[in-house]
Amino acid sequence: MSSQNRTVAYMALNYFTSVGIVWVNKVVSNIGFHWTISLTCLHFLFTYLGLEVMASRGMFVRKKLPIGQVVYISLAFCGFVGFNNLSLQYNPVGVYQLMKVLTTPVITLLQFVLYRTTVPRWELISLLPICVGVAIATVSHLEINSVGLFWGMLGVLSTSLYQIWVKEEQKRLACTPQQLLYYQAPLSTVMLLGIAGATDNLFTGGPMSFDWTPLAYLVVFGSASLAFLVNLSIFLVIGKTDPLAYNVLGHAKLCMILMSGPVLFGEPVTVKVALGTALALVGIFWYTYLRLPPRAKSA
Repeated sequence: MSSQNRTVAYMALNYFTSVGIVWVNKVVSNIGFHWTISLTCLHFLFTYLGLEVMASRGMFVRKKLPIGQVVYISLAFCGFVGFNNLSLQYNPVGVYQLMKVLTTPVITLLQFVLYRTTVPRWELISLLPICVGVAIATVSHLEINSVGLFWGMLGVLSTSLYQIWVKEEQKRLACTPQQLLYYQAPLSTVMLLGIAGATDNLFTGGPMSFDWTPLAYLVVFGSASLAFLVNLSIFLVIGKTDPLAYNVLGHAKLCMILMSGPVLFGEPVTVKVALGTALALVGIFWYTYLRLPPRAKSA
């Protein structure tokens, strides 16, 4: 398989598994499982176990990496999970969604400040309809408060750094996406266990006292299995492209979720959401066209 086809395959894997896990997690929430940190901890445990299976079958070779060089990626991920949950807790949904939109320009800024990575002018311009369209489709009531703004900005910063470091550390440590994730997954699991113990009462009740019906086992562990593919594909996509391209892919996934909501979950369709999604899709197709190699554009 050519490098370009492999990139498309990785992006397709991330696209469909990410949309799928959103659908499954809606069912998880609907059955009353609301411990998001514990669920994320289970996700990364399954990611590590999945990588162990891959390594044992010769699908990649384990490489010894310095733990200290992977710790801060794991910390950034835990910050991404924790700060975004706090942002959702202390902000109206509109502000929370706006903070997520800001990740795209923040990644662009941080890549330049930290690594002097620049983005071509027309690619920058194509990001405008994407961000504006997603904001129109998802942001409604805005009511800023200092506590919510603080957690929201930390969430944006940690999310941006996590995605950037996933790319930069693969280059710096000369490792594959699987080799890096093989270290990050168990470290993040251990860190999240400590957070879940405090926020979800993991060791004194919480998920342990949940009514574990066969359906609950099916959807919770189904979510964790999908998370393995999502996490792996994130590292693969960023490794083959860059954090900004992955972020645009994230906006494409959101558009798919917005369009599928009325069909799968009976969510209402509004002109605002439809127009915002359409504008975002224009920007996504434009950005994708600009990133195509010259030979593909002329085909």
